[in-house]
Amino acid sequence: MKRSTFIIFLLISSLSFAQSTISGKVTDNKNQPIIGANVYLEGTYDGATTNDIGEFSFETSETGTQVLTISYLSYETKTIAGDVTTLSNLQIKLREDVNTLDAVVISAGTFEANDNSKVSVLKPLDVVTTASAVGDFVGALQTLPGTSTVAEDGRLFVRGGDANETQIFIDGIRVFTPYSPTANNIPTRGRYSPFLFDGITFSTGGYSAEFGNALSSVLLLNTIDEPDQEKTDIGIMSVGGALGHTEKWKNTSLSVNAAYINLAPYIALYPDRNDWEKPYEGAQGEAVFRQKFDTGMLKFYAAFDASSFDLTQDDINEPDGVRFKLKNRNFYANTSYQGILGNNWSVQTGLSYTIAKTDIGINEALDVDDSENSVHAKLKLKKRFSSRFKLSFGLEHFTTDFDEAVKSNAFTGSYGFTNNNSAAFAESDIIFSKDLALKVGVRADNYELSNEFNVSPRVSLAYKTSKNGQLSVAYGDFYQNANNGILKYNSEVKTQNTRHYIMNYQYVNDGKLFRAELYRKDYDNLVKFDTDIESFDSNFNNSGSGFAQGLDVFWRDNKSIKNTDYWISYSYLDTERDYRNFPRQAQPSFANTHNFSAIAKYWIDDWKSQVGFAYSFASGRPYTNPNTNEFLGEKTKSFNSVSLNWAYLISPQKILYASVNNIFGFKNINGYQYANTPDINGNFARRSLQPAADQFFFIGFFWTISEDGADNQLDNL
Repeated sequence: MKRSTFIIFLLISSLSFAQSTISGKVTDNKNQPIIGANVYLEGTYDGATTNDIGEFSFETSETGTQVLTISYLSYETKTIAGDVTTLSNLQIKLREDVNTLDAVVISAGTFEANDNSKVSVLKPLDVVTTASAVGDFVGALQTLPGTSTVAEDGRLFVRGGDANETQIFIDGIRVFTPYSPTANNIPTRGRYSPFLFDGITFSTGGYSAEFGNALSSVLLLNTIDEPDQEKTDIGIMSVGGALGHTEKWKNTSLSVNAAYINLAPYIALYPDRNDWEKPYEGAQGEAVFRQKFDTGMLKFYAAFDASSFDLTQDDINEPDGVRFKLKNRNFYANTSYQGILGNNWSVQTGLSYTIAKTDIGINEALDVDDSENSVHAKLKLKKRFSSRFKLSFGLEHFTTDFDEAVKSNAFTGSYGFTNNNSAAFAESDIIFSKDLALKVGVRADNYELSNEFNVSPRVSLAYKTSKNGQLSVAYGDFYQNANNGILKYNSEVKTQNTRHYIMNYQYVNDGKLFRAELYRKDYDNLVKFDTDIESFDSNFNNSGSGFAQGLDVFWRDNKSIKNTDYWISYSYLDTERDYRNFPRQAQPSFANTHNFSAIAKYWIDDWKSQVGFAYSFASGRPYTNPNTNEFLGEKTKSFNSVSLNWAYLISPQKILYASVNNIFGFKNINGYQYANTPDINGNFARRSLQPAADQFFFIGFFWTISEDGADNQLDNL
């Protein structure tokens, strides 16, 4: 018995001597103790949590080299490898996890509209449920600050820049002809249906070095990666019809949409100010094919549309008006691939091709035929060195071949150009902490026509000032070719240049978002000419200049009022420029000093309905009165419009939808046209340029047939 007791005593003693104590203290970068951090040896049950002063201590019987792991929510996990005898009295600092939801996000100049984004100003749903947008993504974006209301045009005018200064990309690849051509004083629309997109990034300035040849803004549209189910969408509308279908296989899917629009029945019921020989008629089709691989996604997007109309518009210098006929055909194809290469490398590449043909006839005396073929090829590589440092770089090439044939009673001629631009870009994201982030990049462009090589630095910095607030600043140089209307007559004009300076404050908290942004843009090398419009006999130069500065404010709240979502936007713009045929620097006719939008949506359970409200205000725009000696010295009256919409769920998959734009019938004036010659009293007569119609009514029935029996097109209205 004594022998057995002695052996047990020796075993217990040896085990006691084999125990090692692991201890230390865990703090953050500010030397504040982290309470409740988990500390343990990998592959064992040995561990502890830190106490109220950040200290820990535990014993282990493990020997030799071991791995000690320290982890805590919202901090980066840290590991220490070493002999257990050395793992005592450790002083451990944990770095904040920069991937947490409350981490800083560089936001200067950028509006995110993406369901997967940390901070979304708009959701994809908003594009098609905003009363004033009439289903056009451009119309929805015009409710954001930084845009100007140019009702007769319909394109994006951003922070004192004209519409040609904004470029649009689908899945990172350039769209060369994003808008349908139209007649004077009739707003255009974006060509592409919002139904196929789930992410939108609208940059009003200071954008990434990845994008170039745009002076003011870029709009990035991302197609849906993978549909959740098979479905068919049917739409019967007061202006036409639409049909869409999505087919889904294991790793492949195909979505197809088609639409036909004919305004003849609508105009027969609601005549407008134009004399239509043939009201607008158009057909369009889109398809997205997706192939998912183990390490990436291949997409092929194609869109075709054709439109035509024939009308006579009033003209103060033509007693019988001006007859205007237009036919347009446009095809756009885009293929893109995003994938993982391994070792934290990823690749994004793509190719787009555009064919656009437009035939215009004016007064049976002038025919203009335009043809454009454009290509964009791009390769981008990205390396993730750590969660705190990422590097991307790439190459891209643009080719545009433009031809115009002009035939009149007195003249026949042809104009055109072939343009090749190549670029390289590099950009790094440096995350110092979850409170401080830096994006710095550079872009180099070679412009063949003007024989220029331009280098454009870009930098953005964001600092988190509080739990819910952050401050961002950005600077960038931007270059852009002159537009086609100038290059077809003179292809050797230099590129135009602007510099952006931006300061942004953003606050996000529980369904509420506030943004305020100050900016300044300085323009150089703007193209000027010495005739009334661009012409074959114009003398072109790059002596133009200008500036734009202002304040943008945005507020959105979807929590304070039950079943209600609303946002408010305000922009103040101070801008002048000397370009085109301007005799001096002045505020251009497309610029509003003040722009205001208020949008609200309310869900009514008892009615199974969503009702929407949109109000738009824009101060008057400058125009030149030849009865005075002041260039662009007078302004139109302010623009006002109130729009309403209503979506009623007949059943879970059947929706009745109605909307009316400018419900109060405000008599908005876009500008004035003056006679070419004065009357006997020396005065120039004028007529007001009003919208073709003061109001627009829309009604439609939408039916979705899907696998789950619950999916509907409320998201598409």
